[in-house]
Amino acid sequence: MKFRNLLAATAAVSLAASPALAQNADRAAAPTAEESNLGEDSGGAGIILAILAAAAIIAGIIIAGGNEDDAPTSP
Repeated sequence: MKFRNLLAATAAVSLAASPALAQNADRAAAPTAEESNLGEDSGGAGIILAILAAAAIIAGIIIAGGNEDDAPTSP
């Protein structure tokens, strides 16, 4: 019984101390040799992706609302 309480107290203290310990860590960014080219002149890939996303949304709406058969399945 006392061991369980000791484990619970240890867990509570470690959870409470984690943000304070993480705040003191000094992290420096690594230097880079070149800049990234992401987002520059994607060749129209964004437009194609937007068209495909719109088609997927429209297809989902059509599939969800396409069941117009109101007849019961069992007699």
